Amino acid sequence: MAGGNDRLPPAAPADDDAVDIADLGFEAALARLEAVVQRLERGELSLEESLSSYEQGVRLVAAARGKLEGLQGRLEELLADGTTRKLEKKPTEPAAGARS
Repeated sequence: MAGGNDRLPPAAPADDDAVDIADLGFEAALARLEAVVQRLERGELSLEESLSSYEQGVRLVAAARGKLEGLQGRLEELLADGTTRKLEKKPTEPAAGARS
């Protein structure tokens, strides 16, 4: 575009395209969520980029919650009988309004 506003907002990175969010560990999902929140709080994204970032944040929250619940289940099992064993992964319900 000629003239006008020469400052373009940064594009929201598609981190979840490079690495499947479901494969992230709890800490990695939380770190990415913090980055998404920072991008949104800066207010420099277009409406479309903001919506995309928000959707990514919702997926990251669901992934982190699922990891945390799995870890909590393992901890409860450890505390209950003093031993650990590999737990079967329970399917997690997607967050309301989130799409895979």
